[in-house]
Amino acid sequence: MEHNIPLITTLAAGFGIALVLGYLAERIKVPALVGYLVAGIIIGPGTPGFVADVHLASQLSEIGVMLLMFGVGLHFSLKDLLAVKRIAVPGAVVQMALATALGAGVAWLWDWHWGSGLIFGLSLSCASTVVLLKALETRGVLESMNGRIAVGWLVVEDLATVLVLVLLPPLAGILGGSTGAEAAEATSLWTTIALTLLQVGAFIALMLVAGRRVLPWFLWLVARTGSRELFTLAVIASAIGIAYGAAQLFSVSFALGAFFAGMVMRESEFSHRAAQESLPLRDAFSVLFFVSVGMLFRPAILIEQPLHVLATVAIIILGKSAAAFGLVLAFRYPLNTALTVSASLAQIGEFSFILAGLGLSLGLLPAEGMSLVLAAALISIALNPVLFAVNEPFRRWILKRSALARRLEQRGDPYAELPMSTERKYLEGQVVLVGYGRVGRRIASALQARGIPYVVAEQNRELVESLRNRGIAAVSGNAAEPAVLIQAHIARAAMLVVAIADPIDVRQMAGIARTLNASIEIVLRTHNEDESVMLRKDAIGTVFYGEEELARGMTAHVLERFAPGPQVHAAGHAAGHAA
Repeated sequence: MEHNIPLITTLAAGFGIALVLGYLAERIKVPALVGYLVAGIIIGPGTPGFVADVHLASQLSEIGVMLLMFGVGLHFSLKDLLAVKRIAVPGAVVQMALATALGAGVAWLWDWHWGSGLIFGLSLSCASTVVLLKALETRGVLESMNGRIAVGWLVVEDLATVLVLVLLPPLAGILGGSTGAEAAEATSLWTTIALTLLQVGAFIALMLVAGRRVLPWFLWLVARTGSRELFTLAVIASAIGIAYGAAQLFSVSFALGAFFAGMVMRESEFSHRAAQESLPLRDAFSVLFFVSVGMLFRPAILIEQPLHVLATVAIIILGKSAAAFGLVLAFRYPLNTALTVSASLAQIGEFSFILAGLGLSLGLLPAEGMSLVLAAALISIALNPVLFAVNEPFRRWILKRSALARRLEQRGDPYAELPMSTERKYLEGQVVLVGYGRVGRRIASALQARGIPYVVAEQNRELVESLRNRGIAAVSGNAAEPAVLIQAHIARAAMLVVAIADPIDVRQMAGIARTLNASIEIVLRTHNEDESVMLRKDAIGTVFYGEEELARGMTAHVLERFAPGPQVHAAGHAAGHAA
């Protein structure tokens, strides 16, 4: 009995081969994304043997794009972006402009149309957030200031690319595409842009005004049923439904519609649950997206045009990295931050594929351009872990041999030391508070209320500037470095309080503090039980474990209601130890 099952065949081949190659990629310390792209190459028309249904794969990839962008919106934090806006926003915009110019320049040398060169350059200018997050998590630096700057930089790139995706279809005719030429003749450039932005603005206004109320209410109704599968269905239906509606009613791309669906859903109290329960389906369709992208790649281009491939890879790994490196140093950030950001941008990924694919469908980018983007993506993603691995050895090597590098590493940051006008009470007998997050702010508030002087050591320069504007003594930098603790006057301090959960360099930090001040008392917190046991065993200081903090705070709150008075603190202290 014969069956016409191209969809099942495509899914089985795509998932199966992607699983095998993704596993092999991870085993050799390469992102699984490389395996998924190679799987698409194997089942695509560019290689001999089995060829999956390209048309079906294209439609599946559209769903993958929607869910991928929905996930980006669901995790998009405007607060995190604003924390590093002074470097992330101008840095990302200038770096994208330089990378686009480099891409358009080489395309001009290849005699491409200027519109094709523009799309090609834009495709090379945006790095993969997925690859970056994986690299930072692997090295445990995602929550560091360098990690936040790199992620914020890529978020700005993502937002800029979303804007390009919105403007590209109506401008296709003006840029020399095969679609929209008649419309381009009938209307002016500015009219086209105005109409597009008006439609996008109407959609965004609808989402922010009505969507922020209706979507959380809808999820609340579904959650009340107690059905897990119904809740997951509601999340996925919302993402795809809003993306489809945005495209049909406002002529907005699927990608932008799904992105705003995620952003609005983030406002709901069920956002964490929505992210968790939709993750398997989002991951599955994201894999299909990368597989379908791989199907568009022609391996023959590596042999036919090796110099073109080499030039494209050079723009990504050398051009973009050099531009980012120079920009970070120009903003007076240290050498290690410049190296981290430049390594983060030395690759391209999902947004490059979406942008190049749209350019291809609009007749703006030749098939050769798509193959070059894919070849460069495979090579740059595969090399990215190597760049991160050599970052620290290279930094140590150049610091030993270059006086300029040492000066760049110790930049004259005006917030890296306390002002000469700082009162004496902050210079001796004070508390040095490392970290000004949720826990750090509460500790600082309690110290302030009791008139206890303290100095904040915080990696976020914008936050340090804000604290100083409010009259709070603060220094910028990583407190695991001696210079930062010295500037906080640790030598005469009474106590070092580390309010950062699971700091990587806590032993180094404590060792420096004890060297400079043998009698200093050290207090720190951790979310890791094993780390808590080890720190207590090493007698580094007074350690507070996450559950202990909760027990202490909750006990104090309950006793305050029933027996307000001094005994509350003693009872809370005892409860904390019991936990």
